[in-house]
Amino acid sequence: MRDNKEADEARRTLLKGLAAAALLPARTMAEPSARISRTIPGTGETLPVIGLGTWLSFDLGFDVAGREDLAAAKETLRLFAGQGGTVVDSSPMYGQSEAVVGYLAGQLGLAGKLFLATKVWTRGRDAGMRQMEASFRRMATGRMDLMQIHNLVDAATQVKTLRDWKASGRIRYFGVSHYHSAAYGDLARFMKAERPDFLQINYSLAEPEAGERLLPLARDLGIAVIVNRPFAEGALFSRVKGRTLPGWAADFDAASWAQLFLKWILADPAVTCTVPGTRNPKHLQDNMAAGGGRLPDQAARARMLALVTP
Repeated sequence: MRDNKEADEARRTLLKGLAAAALLPARTMAEPSARISRTIPGTGETLPVIGLGTWLSFDLGFDVAGREDLAAAKETLRLFAGQGGTVVDSSPMYGQSEAVVGYLAGQLGLAGKLFLATKVWTRGRDAGMRQMEASFRRMATGRMDLMQIHNLVDAATQVKTLRDWKASGRIRYFGVSHYHSAAYGDLARFMKAERPDFLQINYSLAEPEAGERLLPLARDLGIAVIVNRPFAEGALFSRVKGRTLPGWAADFDAASWAQLFLKWILADPAVTCTVPGTRNPKHLQDNMAAGGGRLPDQAARARMLALVTP
């Protein structure tokens, strides 16, 4: 779902090839006023289209040996919020990520300023409630913006609690999340039966299948969509390694491969936001720039797909 070591290395190589003089400040940084936002169906609340994922990237210890990584994560979160970012997505299955988000948000004075999303990932009503209460403590919040049933685990049980907690104000929205096309049939049935506020799903130039069925269904049912795995765990960077960004990418204000990949996703009107994960401040700035400027039309999206199809 997020940047791993291989993806980071591939991306560093690509950025060096693109960079030359001051490329990041001049072309990858969009002005906050140009940021694109999308509306959550049913409420009218808007969210910036670029969020921040925490899988692997925020799974850090708090000991002395981890301070350098923790400092990078703190700077990344600071830049993210400073450039208008709000959606931070985590899960209890992401190790220490929830706790790191809560700790750093407190350090940066961001309490109440972020749209915090996490997940319940266990079986049984009581176990689910205990896990969610633990997430509240780790993320240092009294009310969660979005709680999602992760990978449909015991969805029939957990959705009842989520509806109750939404009615009582413990959570603002509830949703369901997955990352694999094999689950799309079950997800579609859940969406039709339960009408969650949010669907989180994998969708990218490497994994476009959700655009054929789930995204149109979400649009028809009035369900917001969060996209995970926007770089297919770095596979997209590997596919274009050593290649020059095509000149026509400038037609939709993409100044890097990451921006091209993200803008392909955002050009689908059913997408509310995407959550690329990183704790690298430069990568964060690169990602955030994709949330501003022009987006590709359908012809350009088809051209982009052909560009990376093996």
